Amino acid sequence: MSESSQPQPGPEKASGSDGTGAAAGTLVLCDARLADGRVVDVRLSGGRIEAVGTAGSLAPQGTRIDLGGYLLLPAPAEPHAHCDTALTADAAGPATDTLEDVQRRTTEAALLQLGHGATALRTHVRIGDVQALRSLEAVLQAGRSLRGLAELTAVAVPRMLTGAAGADGLAMLRDAVKMGATVIGGCPDLDPDPAGYVEAVLDVAAEHGCAVDLHTDGDDPARLARFAAVAGGLRPGVAIGPCAGLSALPPEVAARTAEHLAAAGVTVVCLPQGGCAALERRGGARPGSGRAAAPAARQAPVRLLRAAGVRVAAGSGALRDVANPVGRGDPLEAAYLLASLGEASPEAAYEMVGAAARATLGLPEVRVEAGFPAELLAVRGDSLAGVLSLAYSRIVVHKGRVVARTSAVREYCDSAAVVALELPRQSQR
Repeated sequence: MSESSQPQPGPEKASGSDGTGAAAGTLVLCDARLADGRVVDVRLSGGRIEAVGTAGSLAPQGTRIDLGGYLLLPAPAEPHAHCDTALTADAAGPATDTLEDVQRRTTEAALLQLGHGATALRTHVRIGDVQALRSLEAVLQAGRSLRGLAELTAVAVPRMLTGAAGADGLAMLRDAVKMGATVIGGCPDLDPDPAGYVEAVLDVAAEHGCAVDLHTDGDDPARLARFAAVAGGLRPGVAIGPCAGLSALPPEVAARTAEHLAAAGVTVVCLPQGGCAALERRGGARPGSGRAAAPAARQAPVRLLRAAGVRVAAGSGALRDVANPVGRGDPLEAAYLLASLGEASPEAAYEMVGAAARATLGLPEVRVEAGFPAELLAVRGDSLAGVLSLAYSRIVVHKGRVVARTSAVREYCDSAAVVALELPRQSQR
């Protein structure tokens, strides 16, 4: 049954006595096509997948949604966002950083990415300087307000952790963890003592049991090898990115570096849609903006990293800020770019924004099978390659309920060619 022939349910209102918006009833997704070609019904209850059966085999109960014409996938996650600075590219001057403005930007950015399908997001937040912990406070407030719609976690990103200024940075980093930041980040490339910066981050992470997620260009193989040696085995996990500088190294050097990262269990988060503001250097200017320019666009050598056994996740990076004024924050676009550039098959590309991204965030695996979390994305199309190419209409399910929906219809004007070839004037996308 097509979208135009029957009204479809929109996002449900939050429900549940615990205030988290957990689903109170049963939801059945009917006639959904899976990536392996099967057409199934999927019953969701209590935030999990309760049953999967052939189309028409599940007893009618609860709310039913017709997914005929849709491909049903595990929902993607966003492992590398900058929600606090998002949507500021068109600002006349420096972006305002009041608590209210940062919370609004963060919430809007998270909802945009949720609409694309990301039910979980990790956002990097700068701390220190004149902002102190204000941006982090705003992001944490946004995360609380989004409960039941999406999971938003914050990465505390200090400026300096070594030298005379390092003591203040370390103190603020510990305060950030006490406030609720669950991941420790930063950009060692911009510290006068990169090795000392990394050591400080790992010490604080071990002290508080936090994950680590660092920005680095990855153009220094010796530094990465030392990092892998000291970071190996750290729990709950270590990620670095975007590591575009690895692509500029001789292939044999990059391969050895990748082997070090794989042996240490370090995840690399690449950014196919462009870099992010955290790695901007002084000097140069973006044309017409008067702002500092990011390094020339490069990509991490994804195929080489995966061949070495490195877990590679793909993130969105900047969302319409100074680093990328046209960033979309769309996981499917990240997967599309990886596939179109030949870095991965469509299946492997989606795995990088899906399963690998969720693992990077420390989230449980999702499969369209009974017992797994009901974190799902339905996209109009009949194959994974097709939805990466024309992924417009989407239905997003978080904790067993529909939380976002996007519908697209394309229409053509009268044409003799269309009539002669009996082509439809309207298509669902």
